Amino acid sequence: MLLLADGPNTSDLLADAPPSRYRLTPNVRAEAAERRRLVRDLGAATREGMLLLHYQPRLALDSGRAFGAVALIRWPHRKRGLVSPREFLPLAERSGQMPEIGAWALTAACRDAIEWPEPCGVSVTVMSGQLVASALLDQVAAALEESGLAPERLELSLPEALLMDVGGDTYFTLAALRDLGVGVALDDFGAGLASLAMLRRLPLTAMKLDRSLVRALPGSREDAAIVRTTIETGHILGLTAVADGVETEAQRAFLASCGCDQGQGHLFGATLPSDRISERLTA
Repeated sequence: MLLLADGPNTSDLLADAPPSRYRLTPNVRAEAAERRRLVRDLGAATREGMLLLHYQPRLALDSGRAFGAVALIRWPHRKRGLVSPREFLPLAERSGQMPEIGAWALTAACRDAIEWPEPCGVSVTVMSGQLVASALLDQVAAALEESGLAPERLELSLPEALLMDVGGDTYFTLAALRDLGVGVALDDFGAGLASLAMLRRLPLTAMKLDRSLVRALPGSREDAAIVRTTIETGHILGLTAVADGVETEAQRAFLASCGCDQGQGHLFGATLPSDRISERLTA
């Protein structure tokens, strides 16, 4: 309960309020208890190695040649079945478990990718807390050493929200990763507040066009103009342009005509478990 100093008595403030405003209903209590259970189960799943990685292929938009795959976290819960990342990752962030999950995903992805045909690589999303804790460089070095994966076959994908306020420590970490040979990609470009200036300021190797920009292609003249300009600017800055959410042949053809280098999405096949993605990358 919020206590107001030097103000009206709290009981007076609530005296005329309906009970639902200050009392937890049974449904609210049940939902809160369920979230707490999920947080505990998620911690146990991470410690016991129960999380899984599935992979979405990434291909060249002009030739269809496989470049590698994007790692996606899955949680097969013993009672609830497959829990959506949209449900459990926010819980992990609020409970402080994201750095641990991110470190696990990085190690597991490198271990899987070493079995793929060269030079196919893996893209792993950096999670909140990994950059803040300044642990990312150590985690990457440990994952590469343990797996034997060449640095050039690993890409770290950073959501633009993590890069909106980049300090000196973060810039040093990203620059060190690039010097190591690891790819550094700005994810979700076009979905939020990231600007073209950010592409120039940060030590990046790639930018990923958000699916919200791809969805209306090629019919939307506005989105088509934005995408074309963004790709051209990225290439001037020496960045690889990757489109997310490619679902139709018309989208692929338009993006290829704009010079977009690579794409990922349902057009190129469903996400696959680690034991099946290698044959997809070989095909």
